[in-house]
Amino acid sequence: MYIRQNQKNMTRAQRATFVRAVLKLKGKGVYDEFVRIHGQYYVSDGDTGLRVGHMTPTFFPWHRRLLLEFERALQSVEPSVTLPYWDWTRDNSKTSSIWASDFLGGDGRASDGQVMTGPFAYSYGKWPISVGVTEEKYLTRQFGRPDRPIALPTKAELDKVLQDPLYDAAPWNSTATTRGFRNRLEGWTVGEAQGGFLHNRVHQWIGGHMTGATSPNDPVFWLHHAFIDLVWLRWQRMHPKSGYLPARPLAASDPEHGRVISFNEPMPPWKTKPSEVMSLHNAYRYEEN
Repeated sequence: MYIRQNQKNMTRAQRATFVRAVLKLKGKGVYDEFVRIHGQYYVSDGDTGLRVGHMTPTFFPWHRRLLLEFERALQSVEPSVTLPYWDWTRDNSKTSSIWASDFLGGDGRASDGQVMTGPFAYSYGKWPISVGVTEEKYLTRQFGRPDRPIALPTKAELDKVLQDPLYDAAPWNSTATTRGFRNRLEGWTVGEAQGGFLHNRVHQWIGGHMTGATSPNDPVFWLHHAFIDLVWLRWQRMHPKSGYLPARPLAASDPEHGRVISFNEPMPPWKTKPSEVMSLHNAYRYEEN
């Protein structure tokens, strides 16, 4: 078993090793495959076909498997690397350690959002953006969304969402707003004008490439989702009798039939079932401080 630690506790050497591993995957073309996978499986309510990555109950298990695959890829080039997580309820400043010049770099410049500092700045020469929906070849960020300012979620907001004992609810999409931990954490219960609730708001607060389907173009994606994975684990501990929903395949008469994956149905592209990633299976644990 290995440990995923809070990014604020990483040593300078650990940061350097993590960055080196990410850059190696980028140079091999492996990193961009993860960007493509996330973009491919970002299917919204208004689209047709299966929803697996977002706006759906599989939001948590699908991303857990994605993170495991990425972590294994990192370990294939740097065996000591594990995914750190970013607790945005505590490290919520534009100058927090995560944005240091020897780690993920900082905000984008005001004129075009281009990140100018850190190892993922375009000028560094090793982080061209080649998978995306925009034409920029450089990584972009706009901390706090200056045109419509928003703040990162607070601990009180997160604690409130964790109290919901129901995993998810019909219609199992972005409109499931009355109850359900999944959608309240994912963020579709609050309109875009308010920045989204929790997960979505973090994407919007960072801005730039983090706001689209190909958000893994920004390496902070992985630290954000490692924390989301930890939050899901905390919810599971708080509500041990509350399982994944829907537990069984939806009836053919259900409008969401064929669009939502139940507990024992396979999730593409790995064919892993949600039931197979409900626990960490002693693969890793989180250092919670």
